[in-house]
Amino acid sequence: MDLVSIRKSYRRYARHYDVIFGRVFAQGRRLALDTLAPTAGKRVLEVGVGTGISLPHYCPDSEVVGIDVSREMLQVAHRRLGDGCCPAVTGLVEMNAEQLGFADESFDAVVAMYVASVVPNPDRLFAEMWRVCRPGGQILVVNHFASQQWLLRSMERSLRPLSRAVGFRTDMELDHFVAVSGRQPVAIEPASLFGYWKQIQFTKSI
Repeated sequence: MDLVSIRKSYRRYARHYDVIFGRVFAQGRRLALDTLAPTAGKRVLEVGVGTGISLPHYCPDSEVVGIDVSREMLQVAHRRLGDGCCPAVTGLVEMNAEQLGFADESFDAVVAMYVASVVPNPDRLFAEMWRVCRPGGQILVVNHFASQQWLLRSMERSLRPLSRAVGFRTDMELDHFVAVSGRQPVAIEPASLFGYWKQIQFTKSI
């Protein structure tokens, strides 16, 4: 995975992303926002905000900033803001998730939904999320991880050569992600039917 192929893939997805993936990923988005609640009065960073499909569901009294590496996806998100349905959002910025342009400890919560298997270096993604989160704050990662069922696992591995074309890794290991994070999760729970996607929750120590 590299930024060029990622941007190219999501340039293709941008106009149709919500139709293709909106319902598929809805349960994971709901779980993440329920886990973050209550967000009133909190400053939240959504990494990989994409088309902004989650933005209308944040508490209006929170302050949400979204970043994404895809300009085309952000254009869709900006149009969503124009509908007036996202009162919590204070900014949408084109930015590399592995090099966040925010000061240390800038946010009360940081969430990345369906991003960890997209970025070139998941360890750098997590390190940046940790850096900009305030002590005592929440960090949430929702993502697909390699299946433990042998048939699905074999299929995921066989699709790995297509990762550059589809824009994400098909066989990221949960244990590997936790290991490269260098942190102990507070909780790991299913974020979809049959646990095909999972949510990993961390709390930044004070």
